[in-house]
Amino acid sequence: MPSANCRPRRLVLRGTCVVVVTFLVWLVACLALFVGVESGFAPHTDAVVMLGGASRERLPVADDVRAATGMPILVLSHTDTLGNASADARCRRSPQPTGEICFRPVTDDTGGEARAIGKLIAQHHWTSVTVVTSRYHATRARMLIGSCTDARISMVVSEPQLNPWQWFERFVSESGGLVEAVLAPPCS
Repeated sequence: MPSANCRPRRLVLRGTCVVVVTFLVWLVACLALFVGVESGFAPHTDAVVMLGGASRERLPVADDVRAATGMPILVLSHTDTLGNASADARCRRSPQPTGEICFRPVTDDTGGEARAIGKLIAQHHWTSVTVVTSRYHATRARMLIGSCTDARISMVVSEPQLNPWQWFERFVSESGGLVEAVLAPPCS
């Protein structure tokens, strides 16, 4: 007959196994959703849109996509945040260069950007856009923007220079953001 001490040990062992397996499943899902995302742009869309934040990483990619495709319009999110300094500096130029549009999202998050982008798409009668954002952010950004427009969305990712801990932090943040996007899309 097993001793009374064996039952609690088995429960702890089972609980530990459940936690480890759950963590590993979450980690694999994060790798697929936030690292293994597809990137590519259609040969022609109506505009290139750069989402705010990490502009030192994202803005050169947006400029390269625009130059490579000859797209006439570059749309920049103007957030007045530290991480968006290079895009914000371009948005403060006066007059705005031809073919550049800056917008300020009502709320300083991707949902606010998605609503503003949806309005720009409707206002300009665009049928497709190429969106530039960081690799870890592309899945959620596509979902949020897609809730605000029927236009075709191509995603191009910039490559963040993150250490393993920073990737883990992005996984946690983006997982929460993805759950929020599913439960409360900005343009439902």
